[in-house]
Amino acid sequence: MKSIVKKIAFFASVAVLSAGVSLGVYAYKEKYGNTSNPYSSFEGQTPFKYASLTNGSVEGPDFTAAADKAVHAVVHIKSTVTRQSSSRGFSGDPFFDFFFGDRGFGQAPPQTQEGIGSGVIISTDGYIITNNHVIDGADKIEVTLNDKRSFRAKLIGTDAITDIALLKIEADNLPIIPFGDSDKLKVGEWVLAIGNPFNLTSTVTAGIVSAKARSLGMGTKMGIESFIQTDAAVNPGNSGGALVNINGELVGINTAIASQTGNYAGYSFAVPISMAGKIVTDLKQYGSVQRAVLGVTIRDIDASFAKEKGLNDLEGVYVQSVSERSAAMESGIQEGDVITQINGVTVKSASELQEQVNRYRPGDKISVKVVRGKETKNFSLTLKNRQGNTEVTKDKGVEILGAAFKEITLETKKQMGISSGVEVSGLTKGKFQEAGIRKGFIILKINDQPVSSQSDVEEITGRLLSSDEQAMFIVGMYPSGKMTYYAIDLSE
Repeated sequence: MKSIVKKIAFFASVAVLSAGVSLGVYAYKEKYGNTSNPYSSFEGQTPFKYASLTNGSVEGPDFTAAADKAVHAVVHIKSTVTRQSSSRGFSGDPFFDFFFGDRGFGQAPPQTQEGIGSGVIISTDGYIITNNHVIDGADKIEVTLNDKRSFRAKLIGTDAITDIALLKIEADNLPIIPFGDSDKLKVGEWVLAIGNPFNLTSTVTAGIVSAKARSLGMGTKMGIESFIQTDAAVNPGNSGGALVNINGELVGINTAIASQTGNYAGYSFAVPISMAGKIVTDLKQYGSVQRAVLGVTIRDIDASFAKEKGLNDLEGVYVQSVSERSAAMESGIQEGDVITQINGVTVKSASELQEQVNRYRPGDKISVKVVRGKETKNFSLTLKNRQGNTEVTKDKGVEILGAAFKEITLETKKQMGISSGVEVSGLTKGKFQEAGIRKGFIILKINDQPVSSQSDVEEITGRLLSSDEQAMFIVGMYPSGKMTYYAIDLSE
């Protein structure tokens, strides 16, 4: 009997205690408000609306409007490339994967490879922006729209230095993504990556802007680097696709990932639309990129370098040397100056300076602010091209050669016993075809200058076209190993 009484007393005390706790929690909520949603106090202070779900979890920002606005203007690109070997294009550190596309989708004929990528429609009449490496050396480019229609695309122009290319399909009334302002992007801001990873069409992922003006040190493959870094998941096949802001505006072209495996590992990089937009405008209007240069060699400033040079600040970009007869020298900029602003825009790194200058064409006037010792100086200058003049050339550049180029692999260099060279990967009507150059020819030197990339060929061709010489002497070899020489008159 005593045992039963004790049990009843125990359960009664537990019930009283539970009721007390419940009343206490209720009273706390009545006084301080419902705490089930940790974001409730921020309602109205953020552009995104948060709401408690029935299970107590928190709903995130709504990306549906931005995704629906942008997804219809992102296309799937399939490029067919005839190759001399099965080796992939670029060699080097696997840390950087340039989304050449999985060469395993579909059954390609022997000695051909099919690559996949993405592109963004930027005009209702069919102009499409993508990455150069997506279509590099392609014999055939096929574009499939979000509504499943397919078109054969024409290559309007490419720029290997920024890895941007412009295509055109014959179609009307196409959906487009309006350009946003990549300059106004802030670290921590939400963005969406839209593309076709692993051949999965119309894929949308979300992330935030992790950093801006990021340089990856990819060397000649990407001569101008000022990437938007995000943590939006992208993979092979996403290259050339859209990076859009929460309003569904195009702010970047997804280009590269940092990965040890070749697949997404948390870091992705996009070319800002402020840079890419100028490139495609040049390609459409002039047939080639009108690139202006300051005429300086520069480097970033860190604590040890600032101490070595006696600099008072770590901000800005250090001028290591100034080229003869350059815009910088003529304006008064000197070795040892620290450039802090371009046209009123603060530059804190070499990549930021490159991005700003790359927005202008030869002949454009800009202002440059520098720190020299303890003084601040402002210079006005007129930008020049690499040939040292201010001319904007139309339809007279590397296009006159009628050739497409691709870099050769380390394996090919070993097999052929060469240290440099660039392969002719395609030919149309032009100077090369007239001279008898065939596809697969490896250019070793032009006018006694070694070449290793398309940008080398572009630079030499541009220089020759703007000079009185206009004679191109080419030394190279075919896969058979036979050395061959060509002389081309560019003036005709």
